[in-house]
Amino acid sequence: MRDLTKGKPIVQILFFTIPLLIGNIFQQVYTLSDTIIVGRTIGVKALAAVGATGSISFLIIGLAQGATNGFAIVAARRYGEGNYRGIKRSFATSIVVSLVISLILSVIGIVFCREILTLMQTPSDIIQNSYTFLTIQFAGTVAIVAYNLFANMIRAMGNSKTPLVFLIIACVINIALELLFIIGFKWGIAGASFATVLAQLISAGLCLIFIYRSFPLLQVSREDFKITSAEVKEHLRMGLPMGFQSSIIAIGIVILQFMLNTLGSNAVAAYTAASRIDSLATMPAMSFGITMATFAAQNLGAHEYGRIRTGVRQTLTVSVVFSVVTGALIIILGRPLVNLFIGSGQPVVTTTAQTYFHFNSSLYWLLSILYVVRYSLQGLGQSLVPTLAGIMELLMRTFAGLVLVNMFGFAGASMANPLAWAGSLLVLISSYVRTMRHLRSLETEDSVLEKH
Repeated sequence: MRDLTKGKPIVQILFFTIPLLIGNIFQQVYTLSDTIIVGRTIGVKALAAVGATGSISFLIIGLAQGATNGFAIVAARRYGEGNYRGIKRSFATSIVVSLVISLILSVIGIVFCREILTLMQTPSDIIQNSYTFLTIQFAGTVAIVAYNLFANMIRAMGNSKTPLVFLIIACVINIALELLFIIGFKWGIAGASFATVLAQLISAGLCLIFIYRSFPLLQVSREDFKITSAEVKEHLRMGLPMGFQSSIIAIGIVILQFMLNTLGSNAVAAYTAASRIDSLATMPAMSFGITMATFAAQNLGAHEYGRIRTGVRQTLTVSVVFSVVTGALIIILGRPLVNLFIGSGQPVVTTTAQTYFHFNSSLYWLLSILYVVRYSLQGLGQSLVPTLAGIMELLMRTFAGLVLVNMFGFAGASMANPLAWAGSLLVLISSYVRTMRHLRSLETEDSVLEKH
């Protein structure tokens, strides 16, 4: 375990982030393997079908995943306080609440899946494959949420390496199962979806086995499951705003996908391939952000206010530099990267995807600032302002979908993410400045008390 309340902040942050980054990259490999294997073995239409489901999956599953991040922040703060009994109660509460949320989302997703796809004007030549892929994903929501909950709780205790090992194992299994189901069993698009859910289930099981064999801090008993309303309220206060924030952002993505579908299958395929690469390229920025949530929460519990300010400042510098370099590489290597998904015989799709990179990759530095600021505020217990920032992202993506796509076509859709990042950061920045000033005043007060 890594105690983030001791040692040089940036060193601790980097050592915690590196396994998290590798894990997030492998998490993306689930999606990338779906895209590459489906695109190269079944075809561009199947690739577009997978892409058309992405925004809907994020809308429902993002709520559950965001909530588990919030639950882990509660546990991380108690770890910083040294409240080990409280950590066990937090884990037990998180398990129960996550299970309820997952079951509700599974039912909603399965029941309304086809209606949502139809409402979004999913092209008729891909809607059946999209429906098949999506319903299987929704049926496996419990497995997906279970892995995220267990991994987030282990990371909240300062261990970011173990979830990485289990995720790598599950990723290899995922690829093997996809090849078996798609090429061997001829299950088509359903095979890709089944493989992903089974791999997530395996990674969740590995995390749980590790907890009960080697991680006493999270070994809960029947007594810990005697959950109080106060415990539930505390976890929902942190978890639901983060979950709703993800869903609010996803609504904007759904609206954008709705308009993108009107541009045809080639545009959907180009956006799918480009956004998959984009998701992988922005993993370092996201990983730094997620680390800052744990870092801020642990140090808040330990009353290390100056350490929080130093860690945030140093992380912003490192993350921005990394994002500038990554963005430049993606713009330069965009075409061959897209061809990994669809081969070299789709020049229209490849050229269209390059437009996406020009708008998005050049502004990765803006996204890196957004992640560090937003997750730091959430780690410090703030929920309202990040939620308002999510609403701003919704408004920006809606504007891009309803206005810019009509004006500029695919280029308008490619402007959606940068606009959302800028709008969200505008909402967060004033709260961030006030919070840093408040931490400085708390640090000064503690210093005065120590002298007396």
